[in-house]
Amino acid sequence: MRVNNKQLSIGKIFDGDTSLWVLLLGFCIISILEVYSASSNMTFNNHAAFWRPIMQHAGYWVMGMVVAWACSRIPNRYYGWIVLLGVPLSFMLLVAALFTKGENDGARWISILGFSVQPSEIAKGVLIVVVSWLLGAMRDERGATKRAFYWILGLTVCTCALIAPENLSTAGIVFFVVMLLMFVGKVPHKEYGILLGVLIISASSAYSFLKFTPKPVIEQIAELPMLHRVETWAGRVQNTVAFPEDPDSFDLNTNPQITQSRIAISTCNIIGRGPGNSTVREDLPQAYSDFIFPIIVEEMGIEGAFVVICMYIILLYRAAKLARRCDNNFPAYIMMGLALLITIQACVNMLVAVGIFPITGQPLPLISRGGSSMMMNCAYIGMMISISRTAQHESASNTDSTDE
Repeated sequence: MRVNNKQLSIGKIFDGDTSLWVLLLGFCIISILEVYSASSNMTFNNHAAFWRPIMQHAGYWVMGMVVAWACSRIPNRYYGWIVLLGVPLSFMLLVAALFTKGENDGARWISILGFSVQPSEIAKGVLIVVVSWLLGAMRDERGATKRAFYWILGLTVCTCALIAPENLSTAGIVFFVVMLLMFVGKVPHKEYGILLGVLIISASSAYSFLKFTPKPVIEQIAELPMLHRVETWAGRVQNTVAFPEDPDSFDLNTNPQITQSRIAISTCNIIGRGPGNSTVREDLPQAYSDFIFPIIVEEMGIEGAFVVICMYIILLYRAAKLARRCDNNFPAYIMMGLALLITIQACVNMLVAVGIFPITGQPLPLISRGGSSMMMNCAYIGMMISISRTAQHESASNTDSTDE
């Protein structure tokens, strides 16, 4: 029998950068194991279907893998369509979210065809692609032009202004990533320096205002349009105690997340308690989402935490290495922007867990339990794999041309 040489092999189906595929699989395994352990309280409450929470999360990962694979098969030359269609779509979703009441009177999610979607997750990915296109298209021999700088600044301010009322931390992370991309893209130094100075002064002033303003004044400000969450922001800033001298400063009633997360980290005994043996998961709010990192530390020890941190570092390193291989600036900036988006969010989540940063509500990307955020992060990895595949083909073509 003749063997068809054109049969697809596993290597051809999952082509692209092998490291990215391995990292995605590693995140999947860690996520399912730790969410299964951390969601025991949720499982206990579902007496009739105690497998439902973890099966739902595993289902998200199956869909996420499909999304990653599908995005990896899309040639990156088609990403220009995101610039044309993504901006109006993300703006419409963000505006719709502002007029939608959700959990705890929040407006972070909207329902589309029965599925809950977080518009900010879509908007931040779209913005990274658009910024990458502007940095690649509007440049001269010195780098990105002033025109690119002002276009990027305008789109970023508009996007973050729509995200900030309900999700200030996401808006801050997105703006920070765009600032890094502009630095990599070599925007004009004068304009960049002025913007950086304005941001430092504004952020310092806002932090001081939230930290020291009396509560009655905060309550009055919260009555203004688009500022209804200012009380939450002020409370998180004022309750952040990074290195207390007195253990009694921890209040189990007013700061359960901060307190229980530090109990989990401090009792890991270096080597950890072992998978599934967490003692604080029952009392730690959002243990399977925003505060899953303390559960990882408690169960897997310092070594487990180090492995997770290294996975994000490797992701950023591989993105930087693959970006250098790209012949065009557009996919190279997308690669770096998406990697920065994931790793910086992970850093913020970990800094919150150890008490260095105020509580933000940011999940640990590719590990925490979630629906739309999981899908979008998998889509980001798929796009990075697609770009890596194109970069590999271009590198091979250049090598063949050189040999000839």
